Amino acid sequence: AREYFQPKLAAMPYAASDSAAFDAWRDGRTGYPIVDAGMRQLLGEGWMHNRVRMIVASFLVKDLHIEWTHGARHFMRHLVDADLASNQHGWQWTAGTGTDATPFFRVFNPVTQGRKFDPDGEYVRRWIPELRDVAGAAVHEPWQLPDGVLGGYPSPIVDHAREREEALARYNSVR
Repeated sequence: AREYFQPKLAAMPYAASDSAAFDAWRDGRTGYPIVDAGMRQLLGEGWMHNRVRMIVASFLVKDLHIEWTHGARHFMRHLVDADLASNQHGWQWTAGTGTDATPFFRVFNPVTQGRKFDPDGEYVRRWIPELRDVAGAAVHEPWQLPDGVLGGYPSPIVDHAREREEALARYNSVR
C-alpha cells in the first residue's frame, strides 16, 4: 500500500520534502486560501472533507512537485479517521500513480476549486483568520485585492499555471 502501483512513476523528478514549500503546505501558509484552510483544519481538528483532501493533495504533488508519499505520511499522522488503504489509495489517485488513478494531467486549480466548492468563502474565513474581513468569493484570490494581501497572510508561494505546466512535463518525462 505504500509503494507505487505504477512503479515507472517513482522515477519522476520530485522536489525535496524537507523544503520550505513542504513546510508552508504542512502549516497552511501557501498563499492559496482553500489549501491553507484545509491544512489548518487538519492540524486543528484532525479532519477535512474529502474534496479538500483532494485539493491539498493535488497541490502538494502537482504544484509543489513533492512526492505523494510525504503527504500520505503527514495525513496518517494527523487524521482522526486515518485508514491506511483509503489514505494511500486517495493519494495515489491524486498523484496519478494508483490502481484507479486520476489522469496525470488533471491538476486541481486551487482558485477554481475554492470558488466552486466554497463560493461564499465561509470555509476559508473560518480557518484563515487573516482573511475574515474579505467579503465573498474575493477571499479565494486575496493577492488581487486593491490593498494587497491582508493581515500577514502570505502571497502565493508558486504560480499555479506555471507549476501545472511543470507537473505535466515531469509526468511526460517518465510515461
